[in-house]
Amino acid sequence: MAYLLDANVFIQAKNLQYGFDFCPAFWDWLEHANARGDVFSIQQVGGELHAGEDELAEWGEARGEGFFLPPDNQVLAAAPRVSAWATGQDYAPAAVSTFLQVADYWLVAFAAAHGHTVVTHEVPANSPKKIKIPNACVGLGIRFMTPYQMLRAERARFVLGPVVPNAAI
Repeated sequence: MAYLLDANVFIQAKNLQYGFDFCPAFWDWLEHANARGDVFSIQQVGGELHAGEDELAEWGEARGEGFFLPPDNQVLAAAPRVSAWATGQDYAPAAVSTFLQVADYWLVAFAAAHGHTVVTHEVPANSPKKIKIPNACVGLGIRFMTPYQMLRAERARFVLGPVVPNAAI
């Protein structure tokens, strides 16, 4: 079982808790966990990050398909099950249409196909106007968790390293 990270995990990490400038250990941990085969995301999430045209986009591009996995035949076979679930719920047609066009749909399909755990900051919500990843996961029997739950489960540790001389405070 591996973890599949939603775009909001990367974006919030960069913008808040784990900025590249003051917490490079988070990004190093992601790379090491990916090399072990434990942490990935999907091509569609990589595309969302690329659209940002910033340091996160550059980081994502440097990781490539080894980190941001393209859909395979198993994912393509699982996608109709995810689509059928979405259309069979009480969501507004616009919510279903949007879900089926964004990375969330492919993230859930990838997790369904390969038995992975989805990692997201989203929380379940009972609104007919938007399909949330956790709702889709619950409906399809897919495990999901927050990034903090993943980091704790994996016993990630970010410890202070040597101080860089003349670093801005």
